[in-house]
Amino acid sequence: MRFGIFTGMGNTTWDAVLELWRHAAASGWDAACVTDHFMPNTPERVGDTMECWTTLAALAAAVPKLRVGTIVSGNTYRHPAVLAKMAAQVDVISGGRLICGVGAAWQQNEHEAYGIPFYTVGERLARLDEACQVLKALWTQDKTTFKGRFYQLSDAPLAPKPVQRPYPELMIGGGGEKVTLKIAARHADHWNVWGGPETLGRKGAILDDHCRAAGRDPRSIVHSANMALSITDDRNEADRLRTALTKRFGMAEALAKDAALVGSVGEIRDKLGRLAAAGVSMVWIPTMFFPKDPRPLLDRFMQEIAPHVR
Repeated sequence: MRFGIFTGMGNTTWDAVLELWRHAAASGWDAACVTDHFMPNTPERVGDTMECWTTLAALAAAVPKLRVGTIVSGNTYRHPAVLAKMAAQVDVISGGRLICGVGAAWQQNEHEAYGIPFYTVGERLARLDEACQVLKALWTQDKTTFKGRFYQLSDAPLAPKPVQRPYPELMIGGGGEKVTLKIAARHADHWNVWGGPETLGRKGAILDDHCRAAGRDPRSIVHSANMALSITDDRNEADRLRTALTKRFGMAEALAKDAALVGSVGEIRDKLGRLAAAGVSMVWIPTMFFPKDPRPLLDRFMQEIAPHVR
């Protein structure tokens, strides 16, 4: 099993993120991602928020070893041809370490603030499906012509190509069982969703079925889970973390409990073992729930927990 962190771009600074990523790289973490938003998800919309892809390009150059990526980039924010160009350049800058995470986008108030069409859920998902086709075509073909419902390209080049072959690792985020998982089955190298052993076990089996229906080997797609971490014997702390997940993301109580990687070292090892048994080979830990100085927590996880499930 591999382990990564993902860093929210709000209420932080370039120096803080750079220091955190350098520490993660030096202490044995496998990957790090940034989130993709333009403003805080609050009624007042006040607070510093760093831009996803420009920050990632700088981090790719400044931080060695780690695989780097987006978790996940909202498809509605950028035309997929523009995203393909940006992602290819970050893959070049990083020497072939990019995980290009994309999703349908969800933050409605952000779209309204910037005048970005939000569309219906169905249209956002249909656009994501076409966007994945555009990305892969531009990354692999000398010139691309694409005539879709939403996107059209005419003899479009993309050079330089990404370092990774045939293209950067394409991660699709989302857990919708009827549509999103079918898109992942058609296009993803990597599927990502919030949850733990229960959620990933159930949804992972559905994704496997969609893969077989699409003629793909289910084992060709990495399954990864987003889980909030707290190493503690304090039951109150466990309750606090689950409540924080519910309030921040609107999670149902059962999902928040599943997605909370919280408890003693032994309890966390056990939960990760059950996650591995459910077919999950990577876990992403969000930094927004970390203490002010996260380095002791990162180091303790790498020293006391990770070796037992890698």
